[in-house]
Amino acid sequence: MASSRSLLLSSSFLSKPSSFTSSLRRFVYLPSPTPRFYPKRHGFSTVFSVVTEPAAIYSTAPKKSEPATVPLPSNDSSDKLLKIRHTVTHSCPLFLFCYSEFNTSVQKLFPDAKVTIGPWIDNGFYYDFDMEPLTDKDLKRIKKEMDRIISRNLPLLREEVTREEAQRRIMAINEPYKMEILESIEEEPITVYHIGNEWWDLCAGPHVETTGKINKKAVELESVAGAYWRGDEKRQMLQRIYGTAWESEEQLKAYLHFKEEAKRRDHRRIGQDLDLFSIQDEAGGGLVFWHPKGAIVRNIIEESWKKMHVEHGYDLIYTPHIAKADLWKISGHLDFYRENMYDQMEIEDELYQLRPMNCPYHILLYQRKRQSYRDLPIRVAELGTVYRYELSGSLHEDQIKDEIRGVLDLTEEILSRFGFDKYEVNLSTRPEKSVGSDDIWEKATCALKDALDDKGWSYEVDEGGGAFYGPKIDLKIEDALGRKWQCSTIQVDFNLPQRFDITYVDTNSDKKRPIMIHRAVLGSLERFFGVLIEHYAGDFPLWLSPVQVRVLPVTDNQLEFCKEVSKKLKACGVRAELCHGERLPKLIRNAETQKIPLMAVVGPKEVETGTVTVRSRFGGELGTIPVDDFINKINIAVETRTAL
Repeated sequence: MASSRSLLLSSSFLSKPSSFTSSLRRFVYLPSPTPRFYPKRHGFSTVFSVVTEPAAIYSTAPKKSEPATVPLPSNDSSDKLLKIRHTVTHSCPLFLFCYSEFNTSVQKLFPDAKVTIGPWIDNGFYYDFDMEPLTDKDLKRIKKEMDRIISRNLPLLREEVTREEAQRRIMAINEPYKMEILESIEEEPITVYHIGNEWWDLCAGPHVETTGKINKKAVELESVAGAYWRGDEKRQMLQRIYGTAWESEEQLKAYLHFKEEAKRRDHRRIGQDLDLFSIQDEAGGGLVFWHPKGAIVRNIIEESWKKMHVEHGYDLIYTPHIAKADLWKISGHLDFYRENMYDQMEIEDELYQLRPMNCPYHILLYQRKRQSYRDLPIRVAELGTVYRYELSGSLHEDQIKDEIRGVLDLTEEILSRFGFDKYEVNLSTRPEKSVGSDDIWEKATCALKDALDDKGWSYEVDEGGGAFYGPKIDLKIEDALGRKWQCSTIQVDFNLPQRFDITYVDTNSDKKRPIMIHRAVLGSLERFFGVLIEHYAGDFPLWLSPVQVRVLPVTDNQLEFCKEVSKKLKACGVRAELCHGERLPKLIRNAETQKIPLMAVVGPKEVETGTVTVRSRFGGELGTIPVDDFINKINIAVETRTAL
């Protein structure tokens, strides 16, 4: 992940199993062992984050899909929609179980099917059945039966029964999965919902009053997949039916359009079509091979990141990918993060560990010499790979709040430059398994809250969702389709400075303890690249496009001049390529398919006048331009992050 922390060092966070990371840390020192506040502020920082430069990404980018004329509600925003989906699935988050028109339909068509459980989800529902594999033809039969039951306008009636009565009824209809679900229900009495006189099941509700309240034209069964009972691969493989349900037929059509647009933007397909990256099965799942064009984009991101951090006073560093296992014992990762770490390896009779984070390395660099308050802030930055198996004194709240506010501002700046300006923000508090005193957790959490309030960002509290060493802020970015992706994390860490006993010397030559603030802006580079591809649907802005210009001769008679143009473009830093050997209309179509931002067409007249006729993917025909002017316009557009 691209991760940064504001603390003593720079550690990085990543997904699995390895990824690009960047981290920023600032040390905010603890001024006194007493609960009084200290007015001054010093910091030590190591920063990791991928940053581009200022400005709008593209006048037309990212190209949004055609906006749906019908707004799509969510389960949170519409009680009506939630009741519809709950009735269609007849299950709820408490793992209470019931039969609905959906599973009644399945059992009418497949009498040997055993019903298990299935929740409503963001865009609909799913339900798991113990039965023979289903086909698309079966889904159509089930949907037809569902429509018939919906049309009968059957009432849904709630009943409360004793646990013993529920057990008796379940045994009578021989539903073993339902019995297991009943055993997991702790509340009394047990609630039962009846669908007319047709069926009953365990359920807490809520539901619509009758099946007729469901618009059968707003319900669709989408697909079938395998799923283990309770997610346990040692238990029965079930048939999971996915479906979607909405308030109106118009909403369903808008949702289906959204699905098609998401499919069109799929980074796996675009990555293959544009020859950006691949996953090689022989190497292992999830391991990204960056192809030349994808590597160009990665290099642009990395160089932009380095440039911005150097400009902001950071020193670049590099640290090893492996260290003695004892380092991870000291840091606490082996105690609290072992399940996300790869196995240790023995080298010359000593145990070594691939790094899951880079923070301890930056602490070791900090410890290499005695640090004074005059040295602070110390800023170091590292683009590093981390390997994850898949993520004493009083503290001055104002100091931490100011540091975090600065990190929030920088995070916003970085994300907006990539075209992301809408976020979902969560504040995650102390988990059950954690280190540190209640007092310091409370003050750190308050500092995060104050920084968010000062920034003016609304947020939700995720109780118990913090890291073992401190609370954190999580940001989910919203892409061009309105989907949210976990991206940025800001974490307060008072654990590592204490475990590694890092200090600095204050004005009285007394040793004081710093505290760390970790920041991961982009997460893993591989994952962020995938989100970026889908955000732009592969139509990268000119400054980020792996190929900026494709030079196209009308005939091979202009080939030599085209070679000169291509060579000159490259010499001036423009990413250009020459394509020929086909008729011009096909060359243009191929460039459009490959999403090349600019085409420079050369015919006999252009050769004679030393010009190119420019065609923009977004702006259409731009006319005939001298080659030097063309290069100048490109460089200005790249520098200002605008379209040509």
